[in-house]
Formats: sequence, structure tokens, C-alpha cells
Amino acid sequence: MADPVTAPWPCEIPLAQVDRGAVKLRLEPSAEQRQAIAKQLGLVSLEALTAEVFLTSWLDGAEVSGVLRARVVQTCSATADDFETPIDARFDLRVLPANSQNAPQEEFGDLGADPDGDDPPDVLEGEKIDVSGYVVEHLALELDPFPRKPGAVFVQPPEPVELSPFAALKGLNLKDDQG
Repeated sequence: MADPVTAPWPCEIPLAQVDRGAVKLRLEPSAEQRQAIAKQLGLVSLEALTAEVFLTSWLDGAEVSGVLRARVVQTCSATADDFETPIDARFDLRVLPANSQNAPQEEFGDLGADPDGDDPPDVLEGEKIDVSGYVVEHLALELDPFPRKPGAVFVQPPEPVELSPFAALKGLNLKDDQG
């Protein structure tokens, strides 16, 4: 197969283009675009982000699979130090046009869904697949919500020894004021 085509960021691919044959893309946002993504995801910074994305026809929609590689800088939840983490992740999803016969019909979530099964396909709002949007979404899924610098140890502040409601009274010097 041909090498991936470097696509501009943000990247949207018309569903019709995938119908005509597989599309292989390489995405690499600029420094300014990475800064905007970092802000969106609550990161200190996004030092690098590249993604190779492969789109193939699936039913009347498309299958989107890819690999994303990133270097993110987050603030440690234990020490408040900034630290860098490499991310190397694969993702795979399916999309369908809004008018698809194959689109999931359940509007409010299928309570009988298999939690270990495949995710239901995303239903597109228009005729384009927001490839860069899916890359950012899957990067967000890889982030630790409580990032911890390697080797960082959270030290619990000392707790008061006695927690009874009368503990504070014991410390008071009460004199007998009857005279």
C-alpha cells in the first residue's frame, strides 16, 4: 500500500472519498495547534502529536483505525511537578451516515448493551468524517485523570489523633467561676 498522505490539521474526509477506496493519512498538528489541543485537554503542554489513520469502507459508512503517538506534559497530582509522558495508542471505531439503515436506533442508550462488546458506530452529523477530532478524542481517553510523576509518593498529612467532638474541650482550661 502507498505511504500515508500528510493531511492538513484539522482534517475532515468526505465519506464518499472512503467509498471510492481506502484512505491512509498522516496527521501532525503545528505547534500552535498542539497548544490549542493542550488547552482543550487541560495539559501543561503537548510536545508532540502524530497520528497515522487508515479509513476503509464499512457497510454504508467507514471504519477508522489508527495509531497515535504523543508526548504530553501534565502536572503530577501528588507533587504538583510538571512531567512528560509518552503515549502510544491504537484506536479503532466505525462511523455511519445520519440516514443509515444500520445506525443504532436506540436514542437514550441501550441498557442491554454488552459492556465488553464493540462500541456502537458513531453517527455522523454531515457527510464528513472529523479525523482530527477522533485523534484528539482518543488522545484524551489515554490521559491519566490523576497523573503521577514516576516515583512520586503522596504523603498523607498527619491526622489529629483524637476526633471526638469533646477533644477540643479537653484542651481548654476551664476554671470554676462560682465564687
